[in-house]
Amino acid sequence: MAYKKRRYSGAIKPLFGFIDLVIINLTVLGFNINLVNPFLFSIYISAVWLIIALKNHFYEVQRHTRLVQVIPLLLKQMFLFSVALYAFIGFFKQPEISRLALANYIVCLAMYITLFKLLTFFLLKKYRALLQGNTRNVIIIGDNEKTRQLRHTFNTRLDFGYKFKAQFSLKDGFFNLDTCFKYIIDNDIDEIYFSVAALSNKQINKLIEFADNNLRELKFIPDNKDIYSKKLKYEYYDYIPILSMRSIPLQDPVNKFIKRLFDIVFALFIIVFVLSWLTPILAIIIKLESKGPVFFKQSRNGFNYEEFDCYKFRSMTPNKNAHLYQATKGDLRITKVGAFIRKTSIDELPQFFNVLFGDMSVVGPRPHMVSHTNMYARRVDKFMVRHFVKPGITGLAQTSGFRGEIEKDHDIISRVKYDIFYIENWSIWLDLKIVIQTFLNAIRGEEKAY
Repeated sequence: MAYKKRRYSGAIKPLFGFIDLVIINLTVLGFNINLVNPFLFSIYISAVWLIIALKNHFYEVQRHTRLVQVIPLLLKQMFLFSVALYAFIGFFKQPEISRLALANYIVCLAMYITLFKLLTFFLLKKYRALLQGNTRNVIIIGDNEKTRQLRHTFNTRLDFGYKFKAQFSLKDGFFNLDTCFKYIIDNDIDEIYFSVAALSNKQINKLIEFADNNLRELKFIPDNKDIYSKKLKYEYYDYIPILSMRSIPLQDPVNKFIKRLFDIVFALFIIVFVLSWLTPILAIIIKLESKGPVFFKQSRNGFNYEEFDCYKFRSMTPNKNAHLYQATKGDLRITKVGAFIRKTSIDELPQFFNVLFGDMSVVGPRPHMVSHTNMYARRVDKFMVRHFVKPGITGLAQTSGFRGEIEKDHDIISRVKYDIFYIENWSIWLDLKIVIQTFLNAIRGEEKAY
């Protein structure tokens, strides 16, 4: 047990919890809430805060946790705590408490807690990166693309606080697990990462037994076949553990409602404040340059592979091949105004009507022409996973550099990779991040925006 005693990471969460309790109890002193029994109120808010924090996993912020995951924790914690505070009035029958003062207390407390949470989040990262504190020694067993990517992460993301010590390859003729075990003990290794594909079942069982008996953390690197993420869902059927290959957050009714509400509000904002005046102007310009309709309608595959009509401002001269061939660099079909609106992504704005109608979402996998969808469904493994959710006007793949023309297999494979990651890791904060990045990309201009 001496090994565990030398680690102090376990003291960080209780310390942060204690400081939060001090903040919530001291902040209340600055407001005239008309408390009949301040001691009872203090016990109540302290107990409620800790209960909510435990259920909300508020202090489960790991060294590899991203900021986009911290913000929802803060919002959920403060919302539930606010509800519990107002419940105190009815539960303990104290109508004399000032509702306004309580609201001011909540707002002020939210600012303090957020500031402290973010400050400690970034300070810990700086502490690990610059001062080499709060670090963990790690090794990797196996040598393949995934383990090399992980090694690169350990060596470049110093703020994670991992010290990469060694990598053991089974390709080495002198490899054996006993050598690894001796190295782990001699070098005080904290965490062992191994590739499932690299070891046999017998070796894996031996490694698990060693880790358990020597208080080392063992972590698996799954064999996920090149690019496709596997976010496994672990659940019990009675007492039988079951692993599901894919968990889709947007299948949850609450998440589905939040995303749909965001889509409707955002789409109405664009339609009322942008398209209402931009459409007549573009209609005149498009008509003056070439004959044909103002809007271009094209069948595309959406949710559950169902076809729908996708709308855009027309950017090409009318042609019979528009439904078969994607735009290429220097495409002679593109008009002068079409080149501008495609470069700035203005041609996509009518799709906010698709969002309002429910065929599309603001953010999601970009839909392809039906002919291309059928082709990629046969050629690209996991391509159909994209149709588990509604297609989007923009998406993670587009903001990650994979928008526009598909010139090589790498382009469509990478697009599918990012789309699947989005589907399995959706959050409203990820949507907001993608929307902001799309706007910034439109202002800066993109190489493949043609």
